Amino acid sequence: MKARYKHASEIKVGVIGYGGAFNMGRMHLQDMQKSGMTPRAVVEPDAARLAVAAQEFPGIQTYANVEEMLKKSDVNLVVLITPHNTHAPLALKCLKAGRHVVCEKPFAITTQECDAMIAAAKKSGVMLSTFHNRHWDGSIMKALEVVKSGDIGDIVRVECHMGQWGKPGDWWRSSKSISGGILYDWGVHLLEYSLQLINSEYTEVTGMAKRGTWAPLTKWKADTIEDEGFAVVRFKNGVWLTLCITQIDANPKRGMVEVTGTKGSFVWEYETHEIIVKDGEKTVVTKGKNPPPQWHNYYANVAAHLTKGVPLVITAEWARRPIHILDLADRSAREGRTLKAKYG
Repeated sequence: MKARYKHASEIKVGVIGYGGAFNMGRMHLQDMQKSGMTPRAVVEPDAARLAVAAQEFPGIQTYANVEEMLKKSDVNLVVLITPHNTHAPLALKCLKAGRHVVCEKPFAITTQECDAMIAAAKKSGVMLSTFHNRHWDGSIMKALEVVKSGDIGDIVRVECHMGQWGKPGDWWRSSKSISGGILYDWGVHLLEYSLQLINSEYTEVTGMAKRGTWAPLTKWKADTIEDEGFAVVRFKNGVWLTLCITQIDANPKRGMVEVTGTKGSFVWEYETHEIIVKDGEKTVVTKGKNPPPQWHNYYANVAAHLTKGVPLVITAEWARRPIHILDLADRSAREGRTLKAKYG
């Protein structure tokens, strides 16, 4: 897409959703402001949260619904900070109104939703992206450095795992229909990491799921997310990927991600890592801290894309890749069979 604006300040941003979990509305507006963009509007049905937004950003426009903002505001970039199942319908509404859109991750829940959003963005000639700030986490940047160095050889497999033992919290992320399922929340981050590491298209996905342990004890009951979700992804170059997110793990595994190569392994948690290499019969283990994250790169890139035509790093097509895996894994678990990928 060609550059639309001469200066980043001409990008007038609005967020849909303010407050709630992690103060994400404020964080997005502050980060966009640091990149030179202009905070302009907040949409939030909770009047108390709107009052907080008005206090934290004096002069900002406040609206109770999206339709009112699209009708009355000159916002040209909208950020969706809402539950997962609302991303597609809200994005389509904004895209059709000719506004650029950034969705909080996950991009959407289904591949079909992603396709509809991408088509709408192309038809309106606007930008569509997902806030994959963790694309610039220190852990993945270190992993990419180690893989590129050749220290662990060629990648054979990537294993992603997050687990604990315990009932999920009583919030919307524990609802299957709202969140997409147990794999969607942290799984989309782990897949985004993995897709940076594995330089190949994926060809098929197998999914498995266990249900019923915690459902009777949760607010959502019949709609509660799975106890455990598991996916295996096969890539065209022969590499494979596993993803496991679980609430029934009595024996948590070491490392959030483990990259196994032909010469050794790279294992990481969010802040630390280990490089394990075989030197003859000897095993050499190097431990270290990951570099600090560079999340500011996300909105800096968006601003540069809209003002200078710099290529967008997190394109809508890139954001669709992990969602297609999650969608196929969910369908595979329900149907009991491996599914071929349409997009790799």
